[in-house]
Amino acid sequence: MNDYGIKNKSDWRPATRLVRGGLTRSDARETSEGLFITSGYVYDRAEHAEAAFKQEIQRFVYSRYANPTVAMFQERMALLEGAEYCAATASGMAAVFASHASQLKAGDRVVASRALFGSCFFIVNDLLPRYGIETVLVDGTDIGAWEEALSKPARTVFLETPSNPCLEIIDIRAVCDLAHKVGARVIVDNVFATPVLQKPLDLGADIVIYSATKHIDGQGRCLGGAILSNDKTFVEDQLTPFLRNTGPAIGPFNAWVLLKALETLELRVLRHCDNAEIVAKHLVDRGVSRVLHPSLETHPQFALAKRQMKRGSTLVAFEAAKTKEETFRFLNALELIDISNNLGDAKSLITHPSTTTHSKLTVEERAKVGISPGMVRLSVGLEDVMDIIDDLERGFGAI
Repeated sequence: MNDYGIKNKSDWRPATRLVRGGLTRSDARETSEGLFITSGYVYDRAEHAEAAFKQEIQRFVYSRYANPTVAMFQERMALLEGAEYCAATASGMAAVFASHASQLKAGDRVVASRALFGSCFFIVNDLLPRYGIETVLVDGTDIGAWEEALSKPARTVFLETPSNPCLEIIDIRAVCDLAHKVGARVIVDNVFATPVLQKPLDLGADIVIYSATKHIDGQGRCLGGAILSNDKTFVEDQLTPFLRNTGPAIGPFNAWVLLKALETLELRVLRHCDNAEIVAKHLVDRGVSRVLHPSLETHPQFALAKRQMKRGSTLVAFEAAKTKEETFRFLNALELIDISNNLGDAKSLITHPSTTTHSKLTVEERAKVGISPGMVRLSVGLEDVMDIIDDLERGFGAI
């Protein structure tokens, strides 16, 4: 048993897990989950400290390792995901890096989908090779490309689905089958789907990661990340020592904010999806040349999305204009929708990937994943959907 172990309450349904999962009350018997703002813990006797560090007894020893509030967030996330283990981190990118670095060494090989968030692309394409790790990028929607790349051994496989920003859908089960044949662990970034819409572990993935900053908080308040897995060897022998000794720990206050936000996650995500589907259909009806949302029959992976996900997405990507200049006029005319590179928020947020989240990619790299100068990514919020549409029309009116 380690800091991230979970006793599975399998008799609870998802909505109950979101409200009750991980709840541990102190002697004060508080209604709301307790916020334990402390860096360390005391022992009644020196022998108790020695036993704790030998892991002969299980207790909190230091908040870089574990904290009561963080533990509640981890257990609730694990119950929601259907995982045995969850480790919380200070940010989503800390989760991405830890899930890779904890198990990779010089000479290892990583295969990843090309359509990745800009910082994820940096880790795979720029950072890992500095440490002697071979990385191969493929078109994630092309199973033939995966077959070729996984015709020889790899240590890990990494993918986003739906991808950022163009909402490509990757066949998780098919990729997992190929990866496992050559001994690779599959890491899925499930940020765009959330655990409400998609369960990668059920489809064969070994590790699931989240930026909890996004939908899990959902109100733009704090940073956080999570790594979930059923692989005991990975968690106990690789991930736990890495996290304990490198220190990407989430603070108890952020963990408490995320823990409380989970109570409304399902309600919020489903409403986001309702609004996003209406917005996507409106954009199609008004003749926008390129609208990407998995609920649309025109989406290249529409059938796969229906099979793999409960709903389409909370986000819509579309071609607002032909040039960057026109697209900026569109964005600058918006009055309700905020220009922001965040997503999954109660407020509708829009960004221009070419100049923000994916600006560090070359023009050629952006073109390979479908990011054009006129593309925008809209995170559809919880406002009245007609007000969102009215604001989009205001933007189109400017061009």
